[in-house]
Amino acid sequence: MSNETPAADEQFCSSCGSVIKKEAEICPECGVRQSSPSSGGSKDKTSAALLAIFLGWIGGHHFYLGNTTRGIIYLLFSWTAIPALLGIIEGIIYLTKSEDEFQRKYGN
Repeated sequence: MSNETPAADEQFCSSCGSVIKKEAEICPECGVRQSSPSSGGSKDKTSAALLAIFLGWIGGHHFYLGNTTRGIIYLLFSWTAIPALLGIIEGIIYLTKSEDEFQRKYGN
């Protein structure tokens, strides 16, 4: 894997880790087809964090990220302070993750 930091128009290859252009469909180093970043499944990190901080007590961020079951659990326990506290913590976690890491974990 490369130790380089990719520029704004670059990303790491999902297979070999080489720095390639974001619009590249196939990595020139290893020949592996890259997943499409505009697949419609990507979620905005800032939106998820703000939803977690301000609507975390009713599970707003989990509904946004597609985790309906967890959102319903937060909604059912919204009368306690537990979902509100967890929402603030999760919002901070979302903000501290890199964009690539956030998309890998929550972007579908």
